[in-house]
Amino acid sequence: MTSQFISPAPSRRTVVKAAAVTAVAAPALLGAASPALAGSGAPAFLHGVASGDPLPDGVLLWTRVTPSAEAVPGSGLGPDVTVDWELAEDRGFARTVASGSTTASASSDHTVKADVRGLRPATAYWFRFTAGDAVSPVARTRTAPAADAATPGVRFGVVSCANWESGHFSAYRHLAGRADLDAVLHLGDYVYEYASGVYPEAKDTVRQHEPRHEIVSLADYRTRHGHYKTDADLQALHAAHPVVAIWDDHEFANDAWTGGAENHTPGAEGEWAARVAAAKQAYFEWMPVRASTEGTVFRRLRFGRLADLHLLDLRTFRSTPAKTGSGTVDDPERSITGRAQLDWLKAGLAGSDATWQLVGTSVMISPIAFGALPAHLLEPLAELMGLPTEGLAVNVDQWDGFTDDRKELIGHLTSRAIRNTVFLTGDIHMAWANDVPVKAATYPLSASAATEFVVTSVTSDNLDDMLNVAPGTLSVVAAGAVKAANRHVKWVDMDHHGYGVLDVTSERSQMDYYTVSDKADPAATSSWARSYRTKSGTQRVERVYQPVR
Repeated sequence: MTSQFISPAPSRRTVVKAAAVTAVAAPALLGAASPALAGSGAPAFLHGVASGDPLPDGVLLWTRVTPSAEAVPGSGLGPDVTVDWELAEDRGFARTVASGSTTASASSDHTVKADVRGLRPATAYWFRFTAGDAVSPVARTRTAPAADAATPGVRFGVVSCANWESGHFSAYRHLAGRADLDAVLHLGDYVYEYASGVYPEAKDTVRQHEPRHEIVSLADYRTRHGHYKTDADLQALHAAHPVVAIWDDHEFANDAWTGGAENHTPGAEGEWAARVAAAKQAYFEWMPVRASTEGTVFRRLRFGRLADLHLLDLRTFRSTPAKTGSGTVDDPERSITGRAQLDWLKAGLAGSDATWQLVGTSVMISPIAFGALPAHLLEPLAELMGLPTEGLAVNVDQWDGFTDDRKELIGHLTSRAIRNTVFLTGDIHMAWANDVPVKAATYPLSASAATEFVVTSVTSDNLDDMLNVAPGTLSVVAAGAVKAANRHVKWVDMDHHGYGVLDVTSERSQMDYYTVSDKADPAATSSWARSYRTKSGTQRVERVYQPVR
């Protein structure tokens, strides 16, 4: 492995580190290469390029090279190949500032990463990879502002829950078309583990993923990640912006926890620990995320003195799920974060000098109860929320199932007078704008400790999909019941798919919600739906009647 830094200012001290992802070899898995590659047999970049986890002085670059026709993702086949990379200040690479070389091998599923340092803060760069005569697409990335910079604003795309079989990734295409984003936050469920035709049912499947069976082995998870990254809209997103990603459950299996998952059958699908290890290895190989020695994704990124972004892993350390409606949700021995991660989060929040504390949480932290709902609406809504169809208690897969952790965290925010905390959430396939109350039962007379913006799914089914009705046909009744029983919920959209754009300044944090016209249409349009903001120092959400321009 070699690297070179070409500095425009010789006196400036620079460091560039390039590192290949390492992994154990996977067993062979049959798969078809692209016709172009099969005809030439030469290396090719079939899965795009990506960047992620921007720092003030660096960024992580990623790609996957296919060195030969048989070297499909998950196959464990194909020779080692040298991959060169370069990063420049211009798209034409006339001002190259960093370059390096590494080796892609079957042991890492022929994925490579380069962790480039020594860059300027708040600066856009262009990068590409080469392998022999093959040249990857050219992509753009951006570093974070300097840690002590008085940054006037940062802007993030926000997405979650992209199920291949449920539709096309038009939301990614529309975010890729924006030139005003510092990064895109992916809050989990980047891939789904199910067999084809399970979720959604075969009659509602828009397109089939690979492999067709449920993914369990390392080869399976690699193949599924590789198939996702053939999507043109997903490739466009990664080529346009650095992505900051965390996982939720479907990167492993539905409703995952430390010792298992709802969608895992011990014995028939192997040991849970082996499945998790395979899923994590494939994730770190295929995602532009810095691998942790602890096998987790919780970490912290800073965007000047304006915002600290605290990213959580709410699957690796969570306790056995509670039974819905049982008092075990309040058991102080049970945790969604694990002790070490919760202490890390509390210390980071208390010690931050940033104006805003942004917390990426894959599942909703706001407490949710239900009022009376007609049976035909309760059943599909309960399925989305993970609730019993005969009535409601709490959604035990979210923070509602681990109330002691939530109580401790909210108590920390209030006792330490930590202001301007905004939770950014995915998972639930609906869009929400919430206050996070200190005591939900007495809200709004009691204080609000934080705010929460929840983005809807990119494609995964929500209420109108499950009922097979036009958006808005029935959800107005369900949304009204939710808001009546939860006065801290300011808005909920149960029908649409899309994405969010979070704009942060010293005065306020504003989430603009966008929806796509039809997830089954690869050419779907995008339109602004709603905007909500929280002003600095208020811990309250309010509606705004136009998006940030």
